Parts: sequence; C-alpha cells; structure tokens
Amino acid sequence: MRSIKALFAVFLAIVAAVTISPSAYAADGKYVALGDSYAVAPGTRTYDDPNDACRRGPLTYPRLWAAQHSSVAFVEASCSGATTTDVINSQIPRLTADTTLVTLQVGGNDVGFVDVLTNCILTIDDRDCINGVEAAKQAAQSILSPALAQTYGAVRAAAPNARVIVIGYPRLYTIGGSCGIFGLSDAERTAMNSAADTLASVMSSRSAAAGFEFLDARPVFDPHTLCSSGSAWVTSLEWDKINESYHPNTAGHRDGYLAALNARTG
Repeated sequence: MRSIKALFAVFLAIVAAVTISPSAYAADGKYVALGDSYAVAPGTRTYDDPNDACRRGPLTYPRLWAAQHSSVAFVEASCSGATTTDVINSQIPRLTADTTLVTLQVGGNDVGFVDVLTNCILTIDDRDCINGVEAAKQAAQSILSPALAQTYGAVRAAAPNARVIVIGYPRLYTIGGSCGIFGLSDAERTAMNSAADTLASVMSSRSAAAGFEFLDARPVFDPHTLCSSGSAWVTSLEWDKINESYHPNTAGHRDGYLAALNARTG
C-alpha cells in the first residue's frame, strides 16, 4: 500500500511539473520592439552611445516596459530613421516563433514626415508648408498603406503566436493654445496635426486588417502637446538639436507611451 501511495505521489508531482511549470515559464515570454526614432531615444537626450546611428537609450517606452517586466526576455530592434523597408530587412529577422509580444511603430519616415516638418519650419509661406503636408498625406494613402500591409504580414509570419501592438504617433500641437504668434502659424500647426490624423487612420485600418491592436497616441498626448496648458510630452524645435525636435521626451515615453502600453498589457 505504501509503495502504491508513493508511486501515486510521484505521478502527481510529474503531472504538476508538466501542466503547471511550462505555463508559468510561457507566461514570461519574449518581447521584441520594432520601430523608428519614436521607439528609441531622440527627445530624451540620453543615449547608450550618442555616436550610434540607431540612437537607442534607457528612457524609452520599450526599455521601461522591459525593465518593469524583467522576467520577459527583451530584444530591441528599433532604430532611428527606420522605414517599413528597414523594418522588413533588418528588424523582423530578430523575431522568432517564441516571441509573445511585439510593439511596432513605423510609418512616419515612409511619407517623409521629417522633411515635411523641416520645410514647415524653414519656409515663411504657409501655403508651401500646407502643400508639403498634403503631399505626405497622399503618400500615406498610396505608398504607406500597402507598405504597412506587407510589413504587418511579415511580422505575423515571423512571430505567428505573438500579440502585436502597433503604436501610433501623437498630434504635435494644441491649436489656439499658449504658443502665441511666434514660430509656426496656426494654419501650419493645423496642417501638421492633420498629417498625424492621416497616419493614425491608415495605421489603424491596416492594423485591424492584420488582426493587430492599434494604440492611438493622439488622445494620450493631446493634453500634453506643444502649446497646451499641460506639461509638454514632445520636444519643440531645437535649432542646435534638430534631430531631437518633435519627438517624445522623457515624460512622453514614461507617462505617455509606457502608461498606455501598460494599460493594455498589465
């Protein structure tokens, strides 16, 4: 009788090891961050290596999320300046079949948004700025939309079991806010905001078609845009740091993107 009880106890221990332990380890998972400069450090002014073209750093929302979930393996593939082509060629290969969470933030560089911003800053003609924004919005529909479909398909193929959260871009300005008459006109600021709206529409639509989640950054950042009454979560124009201008700052990553991501993932 004792030997039977002993064997039964061993059997229960084996069953527990098989049915409980794997799920506990699987729940830890693997997180891979894909994206462009909004997913890395421009705007935080804190870099692992300021000479590294990818401009990664410790104060970004993927790094902060990974630090709060230390049992999850973390791979940072995001790189400043990345387009959808760069993500497909250089970042998606970092995905593996055991990836459980992916964040993906890309699209702004495909429509030349940096050039559009620079043109709006440098031109004195509102119409020139607005025309550039309208061209970028058209490119979002004709060029970016199919490029995102291809990118999202490649992500799903490389990480078939992962939860994929597509991260959107914020609007930059509060119109009629506290910035006064200096700098860009409200017509230019409105045009730039409309570009963020178009990007959000395209990304949301393609995310839904791919079965991915879309995290819309606009309502998250709207109380903290430039010219708002709240503290700004994006950097303004900085002539001595052009490549840090119009990016989420430390608070934008921590209180904006990270908080929104944690609300989704826990």
